[in-house]
Amino acid sequence: MARLGLLLLLLLALPPHSSSVSWPDTAQGTMANLILTALEKATLFLEDRLPTINLDGVVGFQVLEVQLRGVQEKWAHKPLLQPLSMRAGQMANTLSALLQKSIFYLKQSDPMYLREFQPSIQPGFWKLPNDWTRTNASLVYPWLEPLDSFSEESSDVCLVQLLGTGTDSSQPCRLSNFCRTLMTKAGCSGYSLSHQLLFFLWARMQGCTEGLFLQSQHYMDIFCANMMELNHRAEAIGYAYPTQDLFMENIMFCGMAGFSDFYKLRWLEAILSWQNPQVGCFGRPDTKGEPSEVPHQQGILRRVRRREKLFADGCSCHNTATAVAALGGFLYILAEYHPDNGDAHPEYDPNHGDPYSSSQSPARNYQDGAAGPDVQRTGRPLSVS
Repeated sequence: MARLGLLLLLLLALPPHSSSVSWPDTAQGTMANLILTALEKATLFLEDRLPTINLDGVVGFQVLEVQLRGVQEKWAHKPLLQPLSMRAGQMANTLSALLQKSIFYLKQSDPMYLREFQPSIQPGFWKLPNDWTRTNASLVYPWLEPLDSFSEESSDVCLVQLLGTGTDSSQPCRLSNFCRTLMTKAGCSGYSLSHQLLFFLWARMQGCTEGLFLQSQHYMDIFCANMMELNHRAEAIGYAYPTQDLFMENIMFCGMAGFSDFYKLRWLEAILSWQNPQVGCFGRPDTKGEPSEVPHQQGILRRVRRREKLFADGCSCHNTATAVAALGGFLYILAEYHPDNGDAHPEYDPNHGDPYSSSQSPARNYQDGAAGPDVQRTGRPLSVS
């Protein structure tokens, strides 16, 4: 609680109505220390339970390692921040060794899943954003499916096809008509929506640039706008436990896709408060007096994942993975857009509220001014938060 009390004091120092991260000079080191401390505890959790961590858990820590390397590089030449840079680098080195060891255990526990998704835990797969933008609220669907629109199995089929790791020895960036339809379907919610974003995010990581993938940024603009809407809904109902995992997954994926407005100080405070301070993990909290379900109309119910790993003490592999990657993103954007760097934070766009400049418009993803695909409106109307 002392940690959160200090963060609250820092939040009070911000200008009123500040929604995305606007880091005060005097708070940079303190905030970085809070995030690094939480991540160090989570790394100890990973080390302690490495033989039983599943692949989804490893993915989150792989993303974190990349983020820590980025932080280390940006702060290495700043004398006042060199201790934090070294701390980030030491944690990244620890993670690198642990993640290499994790391959041995994953081969024993789930060899087929490892074969299909091993690229996502390989060094060099995840890449930090080169450019930052913000979500465009005009892209939020007026209609939204109340629950996940397609199964995890269907999503996995398309991701494996994209990675080229199926049993048919196909090349990466392959796209069937089934997956084209599934991954561009409008009106999706929950994990279906986040996995649509993940599909195009991984296409970017893989270097897929032909056919539908010429429009990758367009679809990521749409999906992250709607993922932002779902996060606002989760916040409006007090971050009820079933929404926390998806809430952090949305920050993890859209943050890696370059949407800076997912890094809000109040969301950082919330995520830090969900960590088990003794064990270092994230998962099921003490639910006394809290509702166990979220109304269907919120469109943000938590799906039971086929390979979710829950421990007896409430720790969740998937919750912990999304949490560390979300926190790593907060740390990275703190390092990249702190005023000491002489850069303006992407929140402060010269267009004064327009999240896109002319060069950032989704239309830039189409050659020769070709029209983008129509957005189909399906499902149930959004409820009023």
